[in-house]
Amino acid sequence: MKTSVWLGMVTLVGLCSLAPADDWTRFRGPDASGVSSDTGTPVRWSQTERLVWKSRLPGAGASSPIIWKDKIFLTAYSGYGLDVADPGNPDDLRLHMVCVNRTTGQTVWSAEVEPRLPEQRYDAGFIRLHGYASNTPTTDGERVYAFFGRSGVVAFSMDGQVMWKSFVGDGTHNWGSGTSPILFEDLVIVNASVESGSIVALDKRTGREVWRTHGIRRSWSTPLVVKLASGPELVVSLHGKILGLDPRSGQQLWECDGIPDYVCPAVIAHEGVVFITGGRSPLTIAVRAGGRGDVTATHMLWRLRKTPKVATPLYYEGLLYWIDQRGVATCADAQTGKLVYAERLSLQGRGDKVYASLVYADGKLYGVSRQDGAIVMALGPQFKVLARNHLGDPSVFNATPAVCDGRLFVRSDRYLYCIGR
Repeated sequence: MKTSVWLGMVTLVGLCSLAPADDWTRFRGPDASGVSSDTGTPVRWSQTERLVWKSRLPGAGASSPIIWKDKIFLTAYSGYGLDVADPGNPDDLRLHMVCVNRTTGQTVWSAEVEPRLPEQRYDAGFIRLHGYASNTPTTDGERVYAFFGRSGVVAFSMDGQVMWKSFVGDGTHNWGSGTSPILFEDLVIVNASVESGSIVALDKRTGREVWRTHGIRRSWSTPLVVKLASGPELVVSLHGKILGLDPRSGQQLWECDGIPDYVCPAVIAHEGVVFITGGRSPLTIAVRAGGRGDVTATHMLWRLRKTPKVATPLYYEGLLYWIDQRGVATCADAQTGKLVYAERLSLQGRGDKVYASLVYADGKLYGVSRQDGAIVMALGPQFKVLARNHLGDPSVFNATPAVCDGRLFVRSDRYLYCIGR
């Protein structure tokens, strides 16, 4: 197939799969692509320009905001682990689910979740870089589902009542927990690699465990259900492997060699091709889904010695984009795996520069650095920074933005910001 035809088909499928602009229902949006059909999103903003509102949060967190109609949902933590020099008493840790009005920024409700102690100590590892509320919730418009690591999966009604709570494992890690729940048919599916070395599927109405697949090692990656002509497949990235599972039963369908290290970026896919990345040894892999057995020799399409390490790449019109933990903006050809560009952004701040993933809206790429503001980049094979924007907030920005109605919703450890017209 000629490249121009292939790109045209990919673009059409991408546009047709988008949900309504008002619903950003999970990590990286309605179809987990990070792509919005909204127009009119801003290029430049500051604490005095294009800032519609900012809402004080009850605590810190790295989870991204999600949106259903006029409600924004996100998680936070408080009471412990807010200051490396003085983390406080671990028994004082509290977890929160927060609902904010999308128009006004006012808090609609805030529900407190009792943590399951003891948690991983804040001063004992890299958990201090993102804390205890890093798993982005998801919603189907009937309930909001949040994953709090060893404290469990919690389903809330849209008005903040706890509908059920289900534990998926007792484990902790000095890097913390970070995978986001996803929905498939009547299931809530969670990568509980840290908590129990497994993928767990729960009945979304009751929280009852439906199936569990073991052997999920060193994975902080959110899985993805890939829709194929042969049926849906749940693709999971873990240390050394990529797995294709039946999302209804958890039965393994295929496996492929994966990243030979821990993995953080979420699984992404387009037109049946899955893109996997992560680890400390730079590597990104493209694999065609739909095989059976070991498909390493038959379905792996290419390998590129580059990785964002933590952030999830964004696919758009045949190109993959990301900003890595060093602050290097990278673009690769999704069909061939060839590097298009890699340009350093000279971001300020100690340690890793970027954890948030890129989002796309209105012909622009939006990225958020941990300590040096947001970056707006041009789409396409030519690297170009359109703007660098700061909000005057000295706290850390780890969360991926949400897009709705021509506005960006950006979260820090202190505030939720609405930016736009």
